[in-house]
Amino acid sequence: MQHEAGAPLPPPHAPGHGAGPDWAFAAHQPVARPVAQGGPAAPGAHQPAAQAAPVAPGAHQTLAHGAQLPPVPGPPPPPPAAPGWHAPPSRDTTGHVQLPPGGPVPLPHAPEGTGVTTLAVLLIGPAGAGKTTVARYWAQHRRVPTAHISLDDVREWVCAGFADPQSGWNDHSEAQYRLARRTCGFAARNFLANGISCILDDAVFPDRPVVGLGGWKRHVGPGLLPVVLLPGLDVVLERNAERSGNRRLSDEEVAGIHGRMAGWYGSGLPIIDNSPYDVPTTARLLDDVLARAIASPPSW
Repeated sequence: MQHEAGAPLPPPHAPGHGAGPDWAFAAHQPVARPVAQGGPAAPGAHQPAAQAAPVAPGAHQTLAHGAQLPPVPGPPPPPPAAPGWHAPPSRDTTGHVQLPPGGPVPLPHAPEGTGVTTLAVLLIGPAGAGKTTVARYWAQHRRVPTAHISLDDVREWVCAGFADPQSGWNDHSEAQYRLARRTCGFAARNFLANGISCILDDAVFPDRPVVGLGGWKRHVGPGLLPVVLLPGLDVVLERNAERSGNRRLSDEEVAGIHGRMAGWYGSGLPIIDNSPYDVPTTARLLDDVLARAIASPPSW
C-alpha cells in the first residue's frame, strides 16, 4: 500500500510509529519540507527537515496533530535561605551605624566621679617613667570604653624612612613627630565623639615649645587633661635597662631627659611621683588626680 504522496508507509512497529493511534495518525500527515534555493528538489531526493525554533522554558510543544508534549523544564529554583540569614547590604551603603564626626574635646563634667566619665587624658613623662604601662592599665580597668593611644607607637607606623630622634632632632624627625601627634589628636577626637575615652602618652618637654603642650591642646581640644608621671632617676634608669630596640636609650640620654622633665615642677600641672608604687596603685592615684583636675582644671 502506498501513501497519498507516493512514499511507502513505515512498518507497524517502527520507532516512533507503533506507540499508539496518535503516532500512527501523525505519520500519515504530510510534512512541509523547505525547498533548497536554486530550484525544486529532484523527485525522491532527501530534504532536511525545517529547524525548529527554540522553546522557552515552561512552554508546551505542540505536534502537527495537536497533541502536546510535557513543558520544557526551566532552571531549578534557588535553595531556600538559611534561618537568620540576611541579604548583604547594597554597595551604596557602608552599614547602619552612623558615626558622629570628631570635634574639639570640651572640658568634662563629672559629678559622679572619673570612673564613668568620658575623658581625654595626656600622660607625660620621661623614657622609663612607666607612662605607657600605666596608661594601658588605666584604660583596661575603667568601667566605660577607653582607648590608649601611644605617640611612640604611632610614630613607628613609619617603617621605611623612620626619622629616629635618637639620631638627632632635625626637620625630618620634627615633621614625623608633628604628623604623629596630629594623627593621635584626630583619633582621640573621633573616639571621644563616639563615647570612648582616651588616654594618650608622650614625652612632652616643658622647655621645647615647638613640640610642647600647645600642639596637643590644638589637636585634641581644651578638655584635654595633662598629668605628669615623674619617678626618681634611679627608677627611670632601671626601667630603661629592661627595654630593647630603639625604645632603649643610653643612661646619659635618660638622665638628660629626666633632668629636663623636672621643669614641670612649678608649671601648675599635676605631678605623680610613682617611684614607690606599682602599676595598679599608680592608676588609682591617676584617678584621684583627674578628679581634682576636673573640679579645678589646670591653666596651661
